[in-house]
Amino acid sequence: MKLTDREENGVIILEPNGKIMGGPDASLLHDKLYEFIDQDKKKVVVDLSGVDWMNSTGLGILISSYTTLRNNGGKLKLANVTEKIRSLLVITKLEPVFESYDTIADAVKSFDE
Repeated sequence: MKLTDREENGVIILEPNGKIMGGPDASLLHDKLYEFIDQDKKKVVVDLSGVDWMNSTGLGILISSYTTLRNNGGKLKLANVTEKIRSLLVITKLEPVFESYDTIADAVKSFDE
């Protein structure tokens, strides 16, 4: 997995690319989140459009990220959730946990509401 990030209107947008399968991916995302939390940037959107696949460890990474941000006064939202990832969230009954949006713009805008 490759991970890029950018900021838009005070919201951090994380763009993982490839497969989210655990291992080094877990620490990469975890470390990046703590870096933003330390900078008091606690509004995060994860753009899943470039994610080919995610296993249970990858789901654990998302849940951990969500919890870490929430426990530090922040929020994590999802954008561009592919059908593969959406079905995984439905099967694991995690879909209601995450706020999901069709576009990055919609997710970023939702922080203002």
